[in-house]
Amino acid sequence: MSRPPTFTPPPGVHARPLETSRGTFAVLDAAPAGQVKGTALLLPGFTGSKEDFIVLLPLLAAAGYRAVAVDGRGQYESQGPDDPAAYTMEELGRDVLAQAAALGGPPGTPPHLLGHSLGGLVSRTAVLLAPAGTFASLTLMSSGPGRIAPSQRTRATLLTDALAAHSMAAVWEMMRAVQPPEDADMDGTEGPGADGALRARWLRNNPVQLIVTGRQLCVEPDRVDELAAVDIPRHVVSGERDDTWPVPLLDDMARRLGAHRTVITGAEHSPNTDRPEATAAALVAFWDRTRH
Repeated sequence: MSRPPTFTPPPGVHARPLETSRGTFAVLDAAPAGQVKGTALLLPGFTGSKEDFIVLLPLLAAAGYRAVAVDGRGQYESQGPDDPAAYTMEELGRDVLAQAAALGGPPGTPPHLLGHSLGGLVSRTAVLLAPAGTFASLTLMSSGPGRIAPSQRTRATLLTDALAAHSMAAVWEMMRAVQPPEDADMDGTEGPGADGALRARWLRNNPVQLIVTGRQLCVEPDRVDELAAVDIPRHVVSGERDDTWPVPLLDDMARRLGAHRTVITGAEHSPNTDRPEATAAALVAFWDRTRH
């Protein structure tokens, strides 16, 4: 589970609803104080939320990019139905197309799209569904070519089976019995420190969303060849260690995609929270190159 350092937006980052043709989504929106070089739409991973980018957002804005992180349907502060059919990859991908359209911006300047982990699988689905020119680029952050590694499939299956049989609160207690909380502190939510903040986020997820997407992580096919056929600048970012998709697998995916490759030193599965400054610099350098 991702651990953002805070759930309180810093100065210059605004929590607001994003109204789209497919419903309302909760976002964190950071705009540059001066000239805007572009817009970036950021999708979080499984069990995560828009707050996973909370430190990254002002760094991107300071570099000239409006950065918008979104909770997907049924994820934290975005509502979602109890119908499993609402959470297929295609449905989530179509949500992203609606979000991109709702962001607006100058004509001829589509947003850059970034997906972390599960968000990467959703973002590539959106790109495969999208008309040409919908996105300025695609960044896959700690997100691989297909299903997750065997050890993670076991964990995801245990979680989705538990969610199918127990309440969200009961599953939280089960998870904490296996993996006790860290001593870090977070603000802005009920409960003691980090565990209270993370529990509050967990309880606001729609369990159907978690069940469907958790199961999808275990069966997602390799769609790299399809994505490689799309004319769009591509970037593969990861930490130097990753147990969800092994780093050599991400290296090979980048090669197959003809993508720019960045490895963030000192980071693991979440470079956005592990090393936000280095991650922001890598993203900005890539996006800047696509403008020329």
